[in-house]
Amino acid sequence: MLLFSTLLEINDTMTKDSFIQLVLEWNQGSPHEENIIQGIEWNGERNVRYGTETLWLAIEEYRNENIIAVRYEKTEADGVVWDTDYVMNFNDMRMSIQLDRSYLEEALAVVPTFSTPHFITLLIEHGYLKDDGILPMLRKPIFIKADNVDLLTDVINGTSRYRLPVVYISKTYYGEDPVDIWKLSGRLKGVAHVLVEEGTWLNERIRRQCDNKNEFNGAIGVYFPNSAYGHKKYLYRAYDGIDAVLSEKVIRSVIQYCNAQMMDKLYTWQGVNNALLRDRLSMRGAELLAAESEKNRVAAEADELIESVDEDIQKLKKQVEELTHANEILTYENQGLRSKMSSADNMPILYLGEEEEFYQGEIREMILDAIAEKLKNLGEKTRRWDALTDVLNANDYQNIRDERERTVKILFKDYKTLSASMRQQLLELGFEITEEGKHYRLTYYGDGRYKTTIAKTGSDWREGKNIASVILKSMM
Repeated sequence: MLLFSTLLEINDTMTKDSFIQLVLEWNQGSPHEENIIQGIEWNGERNVRYGTETLWLAIEEYRNENIIAVRYEKTEADGVVWDTDYVMNFNDMRMSIQLDRSYLEEALAVVPTFSTPHFITLLIEHGYLKDDGILPMLRKPIFIKADNVDLLTDVINGTSRYRLPVVYISKTYYGEDPVDIWKLSGRLKGVAHVLVEEGTWLNERIRRQCDNKNEFNGAIGVYFPNSAYGHKKYLYRAYDGIDAVLSEKVIRSVIQYCNAQMMDKLYTWQGVNNALLRDRLSMRGAELLAAESEKNRVAAEADELIESVDEDIQKLKKQVEELTHANEILTYENQGLRSKMSSADNMPILYLGEEEEFYQGEIREMILDAIAEKLKNLGEKTRRWDALTDVLNANDYQNIRDERERTVKILFKDYKTLSASMRQQLLELGFEITEEGKHYRLTYYGDGRYKTTIAKTGSDWREGKNIASVILKSMM
């Protein structure tokens, strides 16, 4: 399964030798001892393989197209096979980087994880990456200040051109970053640019220059070079863990965009090897014709050569067929992955819609509440009862709503007036409180769809009970 794919523009300071040396530096300098291939002593070879059956690195040069391809493969003890490919085209001065994970038959189930290859950091540190238009290739954020606001607004307005996605991070209402900008920039190094608003005092100017299309109050926007892919916007909600949630959403959308881009076959390890085999097959065919023309003069030698060449051709044809079949399988897999790219936020059973959560786990608990309520009307030991009970058990159902319901009922029991303590508890439940004459207006998490009013002074014992009923029915 393709985990990561990107195509980078390289400047002309990189040579074939420096490319190979950088790959070896990447492997030999790995902080993980188990990933280092022992005994590598490179003396300038362009077609060589190092390592063992379960940990190896191979280099192939395709001179006809001025390409060098490198594959690093590691087979884990549980059968998981990791392939990392670096293909450098010195005619176009472009490099593809792909990370792929596949399985042997005995492979165990593993939890998929991903981190941007460290090799991109080495490319940045050695100064091999070309700037993306006016945007430099960095592993740290670019801060938007008064003197470079146009850098951001040109991206938002679609007037600037760039090869990689641009991530814009606005400051929250309190002037803070909604995510760890340094960690996010490090994880997106080489595949996206991270622009960060210096302060909320820039809001008005940015808004004016891009006709209110900008993100603000902690929202994050991801702008893609391909207009057909659209622009993604992620809103900020103040709850514990929102920074991690936002970071993963942004990273997922960028990586999915990169993986969805079509890659020319000569920018893949399999494609280069397939082309090499085809060229060798063609060369051997020419040798066969030459041998046949010489048959009358040197019959014995020609017959021997023809027999040898024919055997080689059969072997090469078989290898070409196997590689072509492998390429077709990978192509179908990638097509399937691209068809699922629009479902960025998904769950094992259900897909989330566009409705944003007011607090972490809100929608998940609503779904589990509905399942629990349905169970009350089902007989035990029925198929539906067993299946729905299994879903509840597997998702650690906490029944959060009951706790919030008890809190609301206690707050409004015998309601007389809005005390300081009661006000604080309502704020903690997510209510915004404003005054409107003789009433208070309660708005649930600032969303105008969910609001009610309460009198500043309660009239009788039923009023608090009625208020609590309205809140529980329409908001929780």
